Amino acid sequence: MKGSNYDIIIVGAGISGAVLAERYANILNKKVLIIEKRNHISGNCYDYVDGNGILISKYGAHLFHTNFEDVWRYVNNFSKWYPYHHKVLSFVEGKLVPVPVNITTVNSIFNINIKNEREMREWIGANAVKIENPKNSEESALSRVGKVLYEKMFKNYTKKQWDLWPRELDSSVMDRIPVRTNFEDGYFSDKFQALPEDGYTAVFDNMLNSKRIDIELNTDFFKIKDKIGKHDKLFFTGPIDEFFDYKFGKLQYRCLNFEFENHRKKFFQTNSVINYPNGNKFTRIVEYKHFSRIKKGEMTTISKEYPTWEGEPCYPVPRPVNNEIYKKYELEAKRLEKENIYLVGRLANYKYINIDQAFKNSLDLFNNMTYAL
Repeated sequence: MKGSNYDIIIVGAGISGAVLAERYANILNKKVLIIEKRNHISGNCYDYVDGNGILISKYGAHLFHTNFEDVWRYVNNFSKWYPYHHKVLSFVEGKLVPVPVNITTVNSIFNINIKNEREMREWIGANAVKIENPKNSEESALSRVGKVLYEKMFKNYTKKQWDLWPRELDSSVMDRIPVRTNFEDGYFSDKFQALPEDGYTAVFDNMLNSKRIDIELNTDFFKIKDKIGKHDKLFFTGPIDEFFDYKFGKLQYRCLNFEFENHRKKFFQTNSVINYPNGNKFTRIVEYKHFSRIKKGEMTTISKEYPTWEGEPCYPVPRPVNNEIYKKYELEAKRLEKENIYLVGRLANYKYINIDQAFKNSLDLFNNMTYAL
């Protein structure tokens, strides 16, 4: 390990760890050590330029969108960003229809002619199942889009994504997917929607470009933790159950395998992301060329996503059995804060959060710890 004593130890070089490292180094002039088990920084946001000259996200598409003014100001310190408004299509019964569900989706699948928001609200009112307080993701979907759209677009996709039926998952999973009553086909509606000019890895490079920050890659924290010298605070951003050596049992984290393909054509598909809710084993195909402002070249790169239980953990699995286990770990984590040990991030807090929320949570944590009265 580089040097000896550090003020701050951070486990994980993803969003949560990088924000805390940057803030402690540049605002409080602290000496920071980041311990990262992978061979790169930037966590699941890691990207690189492939042999076709296309910027590829190794762990799937990452779209930045936020309504948090402070987060938007913060990320602009480390990169120029260009506007990108994400659109997703779903392959349903031989047709490509917009996701989230909008007027075009309903007209295409049901072969009808809804013309305005009033008619769309009437259609939803006639087709949605009356469920006042949805208890799971199946009830959430049924209460918002009705049985037919649920069966055609969401039921099987959710089973592939989570290896669980929607009725086995908390309603929060399906609650994330909006339903439009107009023709709007943008996936997000946030005020700020953009991508970094040189990719996410460049953002992290700039965030961690400080003489006060040391980074140890290819290093397993649990194998060297007894060798770490004196420090003031430790932040852990990995899976919370692993930190406590699974004393209350293992939590479920869903992973993804990516099958990359090169194709000698300008574009493989019409959109950056197309979902395949039925039939195929993969959930979606991502074509990275669509994310770039420069779309030259006669080659393109795609990835097919196969959800799995093996590999780098991506998504906490929100279901009652996991929630009960997490509550026990959460209590343990709270006790450790008295010893200046903090668990932060999607995996450590066992929450399914967006990129901007990860930035926001770490910025708020640092500010509350630093400037609290």
